[in-house]
Amino acid sequence: MLAYLIRRLGQAFLVMAVMATIVFFGLFAVGNPVDLLINPEADLAEQEETIRRLGLDKPVHVQFGYFLAGLAQGDLGTSFVHNRPALELILSRLPATLELAFLGILIAVVLGIPLGMIAGLKPEAPYSNVIMAGSVVGFSTPNFWQGLMLIMLFAVFLGWLPAGGRGDTVDVLGIPVSFLTWDGLSHLILPALNVAIYKMSLVIRLTRAGTAEVALQDYVKYARARGLSPVRVVGVHILKNILIPVVTVLGLETGNVIAFAVVTETVFSWPGIGKLLIDSIGLLDRPVVVAYLMLTVFLFVMINLVVDIGYSLLDPRVRVKGGRS
Repeated sequence: MLAYLIRRLGQAFLVMAVMATIVFFGLFAVGNPVDLLINPEADLAEQEETIRRLGLDKPVHVQFGYFLAGLAQGDLGTSFVHNRPALELILSRLPATLELAFLGILIAVVLGIPLGMIAGLKPEAPYSNVIMAGSVVGFSTPNFWQGLMLIMLFAVFLGWLPAGGRGDTVDVLGIPVSFLTWDGLSHLILPALNVAIYKMSLVIRLTRAGTAEVALQDYVKYARARGLSPVRVVGVHILKNILIPVVTVLGLETGNVIAFAVVTETVFSWPGIGKLLIDSIGLLDRPVVVAYLMLTVFLFVMINLVVDIGYSLLDPRVRVKGGRS
């Protein structure tokens, strides 16, 4: 296991290095941040001073060398727009995105797995067809349209929930969280539902397929023949054996939500890292974009590692020996 962890960390380092190179030179080739950051009415001396202060007067390979040197020290640069360390700026927005992602995934799991198992155990029942039809709708409709419909229904027509923003927060160990206040929770519900709809549809379809397949296995038939209660058969013999593909997908989807909740955060004006990314791209704030993408790569690598370890916990037949077996 130790050798496996070391190898995976080495792979993570390589992936992050390649990603940093591609992103840095890709952003350098797209536009000039000076055109957006400097007042067009500024005189030549002011423009040259701003360019020098941002380090944009040096050749690209020299800028990249400075970036790598800073990266080795944990410094991902300073935001051109906010004049704050890029990593600090991202981490200040990260709690809002994590809160949104984890609640959305939790809703998808709590609702999706039971509904998928119901549909898989009785695939010909009318309610199973309704569940699968609903999953198709949730799977197919665009995320931004779902968000707008949620706002129209619950915020505009019914007036039950706010349409955007994060609401009141409280600090827990120095980290602002909104789900511990009623106002913050009311602001969190709609964007979390928007995240959960697609994920729940995916979980339903995976769970239904797994349940329908596992329910026909000999060990399930034998458990029923032994007179075990239906609850035990479903909860132990079926549920445990369908969780591996569900956990795999949920691990990757959690990373997707954290990294790419851009649409949801934009529609609901949620102050997370996705909205920060959109704003930074619009202003060509290179340090923030590079830091964001490197943090994203790191999160995906760590999530995949946790999923791989989770395999061996869910199924004793799975052992990590240099990879999946």
